[in-house]
Amino acid sequence: MISFDRGEALRYMGYHGAVPDAAVAESLERCAAELQAAVQPKSISARFPLSFTGENTMQIGDLTVTSANLARNLRGCTEVYLMAATLGIGADRLIARASAVRMSDAVILQAVAAAMIETCCDEVNDALRRTAEQEGLYCRPRFSPGYGDFSIEHQRDFSRLLDTPRKIGLTVTESCLLAPIKSVTAVIGLSPEKQDCHRKGCEECGKTDCNFRR
Repeated sequence: MISFDRGEALRYMGYHGAVPDAAVAESLERCAAELQAAVQPKSISARFPLSFTGENTMQIGDLTVTSANLARNLRGCTEVYLMAATLGIGADRLIARASAVRMSDAVILQAVAAAMIETCCDEVNDALRRTAEQEGLYCRPRFSPGYGDFSIEHQRDFSRLLDTPRKIGLTVTESCLLAPIKSVTAVIGLSPEKQDCHRKGCEECGKTDCNFRR
């Protein structure tokens, strides 16, 4: 059974340090139980060589990426992991049904599912970190398309390189959104230099007025 960070779920629901009342807390636990029964988490990762061909331009396998934010994250790395994770179509179906019947449940399900996919990514990240450390390498914070100036269009490239449609049932829409919705793709740099490995989504994002910012 996949766990989740209750505090993260509440943050996604708009509770910035506030304590929900008993009714909301009960709904949160009920929706979480429904999600845990519906999700089928899957993930995949693969390792690729990395080289810098310009100040902010990188070659990851056969993929060329230009991004100042990603370049700063990967400076000093010579390899990367690409990863993808999804909760599966069950979460999408549950949220869709709730949206048609009880919108308050849909909001809670969205928040809990977002916290669950983060937990899933953290677990994948931790496994990759342990493998890297056996080789004397260290993982940089994972970085996803759509953060900062790292174009969301690279979702397609990650999906292709990891063969996500066939291997974990994850596809990319024409507008570069992931399907199932509660899914994530990311790049994790590998470096001989040890740095703190922590989530940097909000820290790297320039949208400081976001309601969901940590």
